[in-house]
Amino acid sequence: MSLFTRAVVATTAARPVERLITHTRAGRAVADRFVAGQSLRDGTEAAERLNRRRMTVSLDLLGEEVTDRSGAERAADEYLEALDAIAARGLTANISVKLTQLGLAIDPSLAAGAVDQLAKAAAEAGTTVTIDMEASAYTADTVDIYADAQSRHGNLGLCLQACLYRTPEDLDRLMPLGGHIRLCKGAYVEPPNIALQTGREIDAAFVRLLTVLMRSEGVRPAIATHDPVMIKMALDLARERRDGFEFQMLFGVRPDEQRRLATMGYDMRVYVPFGSAWYPYLTRRLAERPANVWFFVRALFGTG
Repeated sequence: MSLFTRAVVATTAARPVERLITHTRAGRAVADRFVAGQSLRDGTEAAERLNRRRMTVSLDLLGEEVTDRSGAERAADEYLEALDAIAARGLTANISVKLTQLGLAIDPSLAAGAVDQLAKAAAEAGTTVTIDMEASAYTADTVDIYADAQSRHGNLGLCLQACLYRTPEDLDRLMPLGGHIRLCKGAYVEPPNIALQTGREIDAAFVRLLTVLMRSEGVRPAIATHDPVMIKMALDLARERRDGFEFQMLFGVRPDEQRRLATMGYDMRVYVPFGSAWYPYLTRRLAERPANVWFFVRALFGTG
């Protein structure tokens, strides 16, 4: 990862900085840009607005690294409520889940059981479940749980990070299972023995994996990038692709580009986070691009 990313992650981990962001109007202004709100209703209302603009949605209840069983079970119940809301409101949406939020750090079988339950409920709601990828300590378990659930239910997807050395093998293993594969560059700071470190290396890895994914059959590519170069690469590869694919972008990031791709007729899915545990998510958004940090600084000084 870049020096900028590492610096932002280290800075936002400091308690005074966290208080500055979470207890000031400027911090809330930044959060409001990237997070739909604190309630499920906030998330579904954002989804309805996006659906009206020809975009699909993935609802994400914010939270990760749950360390108590009751908290994991509560998160699963909230996701079941989200699936009920998707069906009741007729939303063109699915859900995105983090396995540590469903108990992976406590007991992998707890998270696996929750995924099984959510996959069944999603099938009844006529939609799918995407499993987000987290830090590398959880990658192996996440891939295994996904592979097992997808082989039995067939309505799941998984996020893979281009920066990890193991991802090409994971992609080869998972493509025959169908479903959808969400390819992103990676949002976690990882050591050099596990992940690529420079932007140039990660971009090259993303291109290689994207090429394999777009030339595959039976699996739906979900191209998660805001990078204009990678978007153009995907559009070039799409000319040779017979099966469907979609672009995925984050709520509040490059909304004009989201609308442009949707207007051109491409499937555009927006990742819509909601919930009270928004700070870790927000710090990753700040770390991704210098423009996001300057947005916060302008809001802090009343110039945004």
